[in-house]
Amino acid sequence: MIKTLRFASIHFTIAFTVAYLLTGEVLVASMIAMLEPAVNTVAFYFHEKAWQKNRLLNTLGRNEAVKTASFAVVHFSVAFGVVYMLTGDVLAGGVMAVLEPSINTIAYFFHEKSWNKKHPHGCLSH
Repeated sequence: MIKTLRFASIHFTIAFTVAYLLTGEVLVASMIAMLEPAVNTVAFYFHEKAWQKNRLLNTLGRNEAVKTASFAVVHFSVAFGVVYMLTGDVLAGGVMAVLEPSINTIAYFFHEKSWNKKHPHGCLSH
């Protein structure tokens, strides 16, 4: 749980920072940073259900790259949709859709690297 909370705080910080740089508004950036990860979590749930229930997708899902690419489309769509709905700005939505998921992917890599260095045996509770 600590590992999840640690990455959630990184995700929030990235979402807030990118949104603030795009909008210059603390309130809007805060709303984006709270909504985008929440909507993404719900989208992830339904994405997983679809991949489990559909026979073709289930077979394709054995290839992590294909499934990851599929969820990347979902993540980009969520980021765009949340920012566009809150700002009404297509450009801000597009920039957020590209930057936020990309930066989070890089952050995730370094998060995993640092976590594994501190917890070489995969312990999740420290």
